[in-house]
Amino acid sequence: MTITAALLTTVIAISDGDTLTALTANHQQLKVRIAAIDAPERRQPYGARSRQALATLCFRQEAEILVLSRDRYGRSVGVVRCQGKDAGSSQLEAGMAWVYPQYARDFPGYPALQAEAQASRRGLWSAPDPVAPWEWRRAPRD
Repeated sequence: MTITAALLTTVIAISDGDTLTALTANHQQLKVRIAAIDAPERRQPYGARSRQALATLCFRQEAEILVLSRDRYGRSVGVVRCQGKDAGSSQLEAGMAWVYPQYARDFPGYPALQAEAQASRRGLWSAPDPVAPWEWRRAPRD
């Protein structure tokens, strides 16, 4: 894992359960995708709950962001810590996100957090047949 920047910010907006906007010390907005997780889309089942869980942890809080890369949409991708907690781990533990397998190589503890949430039927794992966001995005919509 290569860290390109370490920033202390204030979270000013939550887009969904894996994306937030933070304000840097020099008053620049930074859109951040939390590394190695994928949360339900806003219109997907559990999308609103996932967004609310991230908001409860991070909204209007100081956040330490370790920027790892940029995604194809120009967002920073990184590790986010709010209230002393890793936001990715928190979302997985609460059953509010999936491990994003192709991006999780540097996060070996994440699959166990997801497995525990599944076994306990927490969050989206309480649904009878949860659909991963990457599959939901591919499905045709009416």
